[in-house]
Amino acid sequence: MKTKKEPIFVAFSSQKGGVGKSTFTTLVASILHYQMNYNVVVFDADFPQHSLVKMKERDLSIVMENVVLKKLAYKQFTTINKKAYPILQEKADNVLNAAKQFISESNIPVDVVFFDLPGTVNTAGILNALSGMHYIFTPITADRVVMESTLVFTQLLRDVVMKKSETAIQSINLFWNQVDGRESTPLYDVYNQAIEELDFSLMQSQIKSSTRFRKESEATSKFVFRSTLLPPDKRLSKASGLDLFIEEFLTIIQL
Repeated sequence: MKTKKEPIFVAFSSQKGGVGKSTFTTLVASILHYQMNYNVVVFDADFPQHSLVKMKERDLSIVMENVVLKKLAYKQFTTINKKAYPILQEKADNVLNAAKQFISESNIPVDVVFFDLPGTVNTAGILNALSGMHYIFTPITADRVVMESTLVFTQLLRDVVMKKSETAIQSINLFWNQVDGRESTPLYDVYNQAIEELDFSLMQSQIKSSTRFRKESEATSKFVFRSTLLPPDKRLSKASGLDLFIEEFLTIIQL
């Protein structure tokens, strides 16, 4: 595999909490790094909670306590012959500089840098950080508050940040998360029409809703979905629609 000279900067970003930003950062980073042989770095700039830094600490503790996961991890790391991807804690106003410094000092070529950013435009440096992304992916759910917040946020990025300032952004991509098959189709039709009328990019792949998919590994688990040390179980990945999402994601970022 030929490594790109310049790493791709990606953020799963939204102005609404609880829609899956950190979850997707972890899922996609783990698939690319552990299954697809890309070199990934994650910057956790979601101050003050820094949930990904804490998640990695929990994951390490769980893997060491769980015999099944410990064997999985041992097999994985001896097979791919590389370490877990780093998750580095930073603040939004310095995260771009920190990423560029890391890349310049890294002995290993970096393919993709993921940024977990704060969920509010009032955070110092957030708009500058977003303008430094090459690709932004925004999870949406069929909820009026989430949709209104997301559409306003996306319009701000496209019509203000992308048009009125120097920016690296190549595309902003909305995608449906937590899709419940029991919910009425007309509801999605209304939202899809609004997205189309605003001329926003909406991904074809959708992530199905299930409590299993949002759970982290546990001490008694025999498989994982969301983990910073292991890729998601392939059966869960297929059942959730994550496998199709990854295919479309890779096409968009042209990796």
